[in-house]
Amino acid sequence: MSTVFINPNQTAPPRLSRNALIALAVLVFHGLAIWALQTGLVLRVAEIIVPAEILSEFLEPPKPKVTPPPPAPPVVAKPPVTPAKMPLPPPPPQPVAIADTTPAPNAPTGVTTPQVPLPPIAPPVAAAAPPPAPPAPAKVELPSSDADYLQNPKPPYPAMSKRLNEQGKVQVRVLIGADGAAQKAEIKQSSGFDRLDQSALDTVMRWRYVPGKRGGVAETMWFVVPITFVLN
Repeated sequence: MSTVFINPNQTAPPRLSRNALIALAVLVFHGLAIWALQTGLVLRVAEIIVPAEILSEFLEPPKPKVTPPPPAPPVVAKPPVTPAKMPLPPPPPQPVAIADTTPAPNAPTGVTTPQVPLPPIAPPVAAAAPPPAPPAPAKVELPSSDADYLQNPKPPYPAMSKRLNEQGKVQVRVLIGADGAAQKAEIKQSSGFDRLDQSALDTVMRWRYVPGKRGGVAETMWFVVPITFVLN
């Protein structure tokens, strides 16, 4: 058994602080990590730890993009084809009846006359348009002798006719000009007495008249003036 002698005067070696130890450990770790990367030790350790299936999932290349196929062209429906009809065979010829020209024993006999063809029917003729209506005749205004402004005097009664009680009605036909003056006069109906007729003729030739008018225009016109001789 050996004996260990301790020298009380010997000093103990100095101890490192905690922070210095941590820093030293970090430096050693980084040095080992760099050495492991250079030698490929980390890759081999990763291959051992990580399963091969996980590495295959990470290393799988990207799948190519699948382009959808172009749409199919629309199908055009074709019209149904109707089979051509076969022509029907012509009908068999029918027997032709032959007219018997032999007259029947009881058929009436007589003479037949050929029918005369009727003339063709002429197409209907369109009704002619009626002729235009004639213009309305111009308005005629007869002369007048009884206007107040004319101031025509009454015919004188012959004295001899008064003594003889001659009375009657005279109708005198007078031609009146466009200026209203009498151009000539004649007896249309006599009173039966010459003195009364002459007095009426002389009177109407001295009168003034309203001239007759046709369509508003004055013109020469005949006019009948009645004169009555009556004794009071």
